[in-house]
Amino acid sequence: MGHLLNEEIDVYCGWDDKFSGKVVACADGVLTLETEKDVYTHITIDKIIAVWKKKQPWTGGGLHSNP
Repeated sequence: MGHLLNEEIDVYCGWDDKFSGKVVACADGVLTLETEKDVYTHITIDKIIAVWKKKQPWTGGGLHSNP
């Protein structure tokens, strides 16, 4: 996931577990997002089901659309 460094992304881990933020690090099996200014969320990579960049060009409903 290092190729997403400094990108704004959404991370889906199942059920209601969805996180949004800027990728600030990815090391030792942990993805770190800055979710607010100076607020960080650490996510174990093996728990991640899907990742996508914010503002993807597709439209329509479903998990992979951004309203």
